[in-house]
Amino acid sequence: MDTQQRTFPEGVPSWVDLEQRDLAATQEFYGGLFGWQFEAVGGGQYVIARLDGQDVAGLAEPDPGAPPSPGGWTTYVAVEDAEAAASRVTAAGGRVVVPVAGVGPAGHMAVVEDPAGARFRLWQAGLRLGVQVANVPGAWNFSDLRGADVDAVRGFYADVLGWELDDMGFSVLVRRPGYGDHLAATVDPGIHERQAEVSAPAGFADAVAWIDTSTPAAEAAWHVSFTVADRDATAAAAERLGGTVLASEDSQWTRTAVVRDPQGATFTASQFTPAG
Repeated sequence: MDTQQRTFPEGVPSWVDLEQRDLAATQEFYGGLFGWQFEAVGGGQYVIARLDGQDVAGLAEPDPGAPPSPGGWTTYVAVEDAEAAASRVTAAGGRVVVPVAGVGPAGHMAVVEDPAGARFRLWQAGLRLGVQVANVPGAWNFSDLRGADVDAVRGFYADVLGWELDDMGFSVLVRRPGYGDHLAATVDPGIHERQAEVSAPAGFADAVAWIDTSTPAAEAAWHVSFTVADRDATAAAAERLGGTVLASEDSQWTRTAVVRDPQGATFTASQFTPAG
């Protein structure tokens, strides 16, 4: 049995979590929607969500000392040294909202904002490396930045996280060079061949996020998508569980639905539907 843990080089989004006041209701909704199982840690205020025994996300009660995340779900990006990365945030025109602090043996974290005001967290992993499964039904698919002018944040993310941005026309692909090779050498040895089979864009193996250029420049925020096997079935289940489907869209690659959960957090359910 392969027990290799999934690891995340610097600049790669590695974790997502959600803070809500009614943690029991949060578990009921997402457990019913995605089939997650849960384990409380840290005295019960933080819950690890698992899919078939693999870590996929975190759920938590709000921290009175930390500002809430717009839209609910928070994206964490892996860094080797959180203090150094926080210093780069400030130097590149961003803001450190909550300074670096240890989270027990799990790792070190800081809350930061890019120049457009989009908030995310830096994560220097200790024992908790990040999600252990992704891009399968019920797991995190990716995060995308919405409501930000690309030119206003391009230099920031290059300086802080080493990102390169490719304009795909319909959106901007965020790449962390070398990440595809990292995956091929660790948990996903067939990634390059599999993407070639579906004629994925050049460099897609290095993809770590998207910048959604279709969203009007307004209040910038990071948005989270989860992979689903059937968009319509997931949308129907979300409504049965008390959520609201805000929008749906079909494209060349995906069928998606934007969902608001019963406590107001939004996310996208994405079914991969490649042509051919």
